[in-house]
Amino acid sequence: MKRIAYLTGLLGLLALTALVIHEGIGDIATVMAQGGWLLLLLVPLHALPLLLDAQGWRVLLTSADPEEKAGLGFLWWVATVREAVNRLLPTMSVGGELVGVRLSRLRIRDTTAVTATIVVEVMVTLFAQYLFSALGVLMLIAALQDSGQAWIILAGLALSLPVPVAFALSLRHTALFEKLEGAARKLFGEDHRIVAMIDGARLDAQIRALNRRRGELVAALGWQFAGLVSGTLEIWFALMLLGHPVPFWQAMAIEALTQAVRHVAFFVPAGLGVQEAVVMLLGQALGMDAHVSLALALVKRAREILFGVPALLSWQWVELRRWRRGAASGATQ
Repeated sequence: MKRIAYLTGLLGLLALTALVIHEGIGDIATVMAQGGWLLLLLVPLHALPLLLDAQGWRVLLTSADPEEKAGLGFLWWVATVREAVNRLLPTMSVGGELVGVRLSRLRIRDTTAVTATIVVEVMVTLFAQYLFSALGVLMLIAALQDSGQAWIILAGLALSLPVPVAFALSLRHTALFEKLEGAARKLFGEDHRIVAMIDGARLDAQIRALNRRRGELVAALGWQFAGLVSGTLEIWFALMLLGHPVPFWQAMAIEALTQAVRHVAFFVPAGLGVQEAVVMLLGQALGMDAHVSLALALVKRAREILFGVPALLSWQWVELRRWRRGAASGATQ
C-alpha cells in the first residue's frame, strides 16, 4: 500500500509540475502577487470549518466522555492533526483516524468507546459529503447554460449513494469488527499485539448504541455539513483577493466538487495533481482564466501546507513528551 501511495503521489507531483510549466510560472505568479500578504488570512480562516467539525465529533462523544474531559479546544486540535495526517502524509486517508484515536486517549482512556465515535463520525462524514457534493452540483447546474455534464455528475452521485448506505447498515446490523478481530487472530495469532488491541464485540456494540441515538447523529451531521459549507469561504475570499470575485454559490460549487473528487482519489497522497486539475477545470467552466484557476489551486495547496505542517509538528511534540515521560518512569523503576 505504501508503494502505491508513493507512486501515485510522485505521478501527481509530476502532473502538477507539468501543469504549472504549461500555463506559465510567471503568469501564475503575477496573479498570485495580486492577492499579496492578505492570502495568508486563509490560514486562520480554515480554523472555522475544523471547529464546526470538532463540535460534531463532540456530540458523538457525549456518552464516551460524560465528564467532558475532552473539551472543544482539545478536539479541535486533534481534528487539525487528523486532517493534516490525511492530507499531507501518504496514509491513504485513514491514518488520521488512527492518530485521532491515539491522541484522544490523552483525555479519554476508553479506547473502544473513542474508536466507536470515530467510526460513526466517518459514516456521518460520508453522508455530509454526499449532501454537500449534491448541493455543489446543483450550484454548478445553476451556473452553466450547458448543464448536461453537471446532470451526469449528479446522476453519478445518486448511483453511488448505496455505498455509504451499505456502510451504515453494516455497522448497524452486522458484527463487522468482531469478524475483523477473528480474521486478525487467524492471520497474526492469538498473542499478537494487533489482536490484543481489538475488542471487536464491544466495539460493534458501542457502534450500534451510537447508531440508535438518532438525535446525536442528526446533530453531528448538521455540524459537519456546516463545516463543509463554511469551507467555501476559503475559495470565495481567495478569488476576491486574486481579482476574480465570484458569487458565494459558485465558490461552493468549486469547493464541493473538489472535495468530492479528493475523496474518490483517496489513493493519491494529498490529492497531488488531482485537486489542482479539478479546481482548474471547474474554474474555467465558470468563466475564469486558466491562470486564475491554477493560481487558486496553488493558493489552496499552500494553505493546506501552512496550516497542516504546524499541526503535524505539534503532534510530534506531544509524542516526544510522552516518550520522554515513559522513558523517565522506566528508568526510575
